[in-house]
Amino acid sequence: MDFFRTLHSYGSDEYIVEKSKFIGHAKPVQTEEEARMFVEEIKQKYKDATHNVWAYTIGQNMNIQRYSDDGEPQGTAGIPTLELIKKEDLRNVVVVVTRYFGGIKLGAGGLVRAYTKGAKLGLDAAKIVEKRPFVSVEIEIEYTLLGKIQNELSNNNYFVKEIEYADKVKINVFCESEKTEGLNKMILELTNANAKVSFGDEFYLSVVDGRII
Repeated sequence: MDFFRTLHSYGSDEYIVEKSKFIGHAKPVQTEEEARMFVEEIKQKYKDATHNVWAYTIGQNMNIQRYSDDGEPQGTAGIPTLELIKKEDLRNVVVVVTRYFGGIKLGAGGLVRAYTKGAKLGLDAAKIVEKRPFVSVEIEIEYTLLGKIQNELSNNNYFVKEIEYADKVKINVFCESEKTEGLNKMILELTNANAKVSFGDEFYLSVVDGRII
């Protein structure tokens, strides 16, 4: 898989239904150990809560999937939370939905809706992103070519990280791995091969609506 959907950072949000407060927490993780540590962290922080329901998926193929109803009726809390993660097609994420019971029972259907909404609030607060593979590209050119190159990089939505001004201009660009050949060809054509293009290692960046965040 060249890219996958996950979360950008930790996020939390809450809402109240029938006097019960639901707090959704979500976070990107790399390992099952990280996911379990986050669950325990939330449990400790909200140890006075009625329930701390959780779910997570680990691996780009979702090969690890876990959940807990934490005392809620079976199938009304943990599974809906996990199913939302899967519906959003997210990898390497953990969600905890904290509930403070308000005295009014919601029924099975009400609990499913409440925990699903709580989980969604957490995911939205954490910001769903695509993780795409990028390569750092250094383009070394003469000063006379700078304006032309900057214009074409901007028009083609390449992300310029920094520009170094020395004997020559060095432009550091983040380029999607699948577009490196096209970038190299474009630069050589624009400069009549009077440019030095160097490619670094591959790494992943968060992308939303085609833009790096």
